[in-house]
Amino acid sequence: MAKEDIQKLIEDANTALEAEYENQINTIKSEIRSFKAKTVDKISKNTP
Repeated sequence: MAKEDIQKLIEDANTALEAEYENQINTIKSEIRSFKAKTVDKISKNTP
């Protein structure tokens, strides 16, 4: 019984880690897109 419980805990932890990983990836991608847009906007405003 303990072995199944440990396996279930490992599976649950793995699922939670995968979800957190995907969330972090999406956050980073969003921040990069925002940075790119702000940078392009600054460049275009400063270009004659």
